[in-house]
Amino acid sequence: MIEKKKENIENVVLIGVITQHQNEEKSKEYLDELEFLTYTAGGKVKKRFTQKVDSPNPKTFIGKGKLEEVKKYIDENDIQTIIFDDELNPGQLRNIEKVLEEKVLDRTNLILDIFAQRAQTSYAKFQVELAQHQYLLPRLTGLWTHLERQKGGIGLRGPGETEIETDRRIIRDKISLLKKKLVKIDKQMAVQRKNRGNMVRAALVGYTNVGKSTLMNVISKSDVFAEDKLFATLDTTVRKVVVKNIPFLLTDTVGFIRKLPTQLVESFKSTLDEVREADLLLHVVDISHPNFEDHIDSVNKILEEIKSIDKPILMVFNKIDAYNNEVIDEDDLITEKTKAHYTLEEWEKTWMGKMDGNCIFISALKKINLEEFKMKVYEEVKKIHIKKFPYNAFLYEEYE
Repeated sequence: MIEKKKENIENVVLIGVITQHQNEEKSKEYLDELEFLTYTAGGKVKKRFTQKVDSPNPKTFIGKGKLEEVKKYIDENDIQTIIFDDELNPGQLRNIEKVLEEKVLDRTNLILDIFAQRAQTSYAKFQVELAQHQYLLPRLTGLWTHLERQKGGIGLRGPGETEIETDRRIIRDKISLLKKKLVKIDKQMAVQRKNRGNMVRAALVGYTNVGKSTLMNVISKSDVFAEDKLFATLDTTVRKVVVKNIPFLLTDTVGFIRKLPTQLVESFKSTLDEVREADLLLHVVDISHPNFEDHIDSVNKILEEIKSIDKPILMVFNKIDAYNNEVIDEDDLITEKTKAHYTLEEWEKTWMGKMDGNCIFISALKKINLEEFKMKVYEEVKKIHIKKFPYNAFLYEEYE
C-alpha cells in the first residue's frame, strides 16, 4: 500500500488592529474571516494578536512593544508564518521581517495565494499571475529576502516560487505580456457572450462561501465544484437552465470579499463583465452568518464600482437550515431584543419590505423552497424576456 504524504500545515499567527474606524467587534469579525482564509490556504492559526491604536504605525503597522511580544511568541512556539489583516506597504513589510525573521504576509497576499491554488483554467491562472506580479512589483526588495530563505508555502505559490527575480524590468515585461494574453482571451469571451443568442442572462453574485455553486448545481443539474472553503470557485461557469420550458443562461461568478485586493478586481475584469452584462442578478446571501448584512453591503459596494447595482436583483437568502437566532427567555426583562434575536420569519418580513417582495429564503443544500425559488426566477426572467424579445412572448403564453 502506498502511503499518502501528509500535507505540510504551517503554524500561523494573525495580527489585527482596533482603531477609531474599526472597533473591537469589527476587528474580531475580520480576524475570524482571516482565520478562515488561512485555513483555506492550508495553515493553522495558533494565536491572534490585536492592538488598540489611533492609526497603524507607518513603520511597523503595530507598536514596537507588541512586535516584540509577537517575536517572543513565534520563537517559543514554532511559528512559520505571520499574517496581518490589512495590506502592508513595502517599507512596513521590510521592517517587520527584520524584527520577526519569519515569513510575513498581509491579507492581500493571502487572498492572492488562495486564488493561485484555486485557478484551474489557463485564463484564471493568467488573471491570478497578473494580480500577483502587480502586487509584487513595489515589494520586490523586501519579498525576495524571505523568498530565498523560505521557498514555498502559503503566500508563495505562483510567480516567485520557481525563480528568484530581482530585475524589475523582467516583472514589468511579464505584466505587459500577461495583459496582452488576457486582452486576447477577453475578446474571445466577448464574442462568446454575443453568440449566446436571444436568451436572458442571470448571474449568481454574492459574498464568498454563501452557496452559489451549490445552488448552480441544483438548479442547472450540472457539476460545478463546491466546497466549504473560501473562493472554491474562480472560473466563471455558464449553464443553460430551463424553467417551464423557458430557457435562460445562468452564470456562477467568483465570490466577493471585504478588502478585496484592487489587483484582483482589475485582473478579473472579464469575470466581472459577466456580471456587468447580465440582465438579472441573483444575490445569494448566507442567512446563517451573523454578519450577513455586512456581506450584503460589501457585495453592493463592488456592484456599485462596476456599475451594476441598478440591475434587477433577486435576493436569495440561502442556508436557512443552518440559521440559529439567539432566543430570549420570556421572563427575561433585562435583555434588549436586537437583530441577533430575529426569527427567520422576522427577517423575511424585514427583507420583503426592503426589496418590495423581491427576495426568497431557501436552502440549496437541503433543497428547501427550491420550487418557489425557480418560480421567482421565472417571473423575473419573463419580465426581462418580454421587454427584450417581445416577438417571443408566445413562449410564455403557451406554458403558463
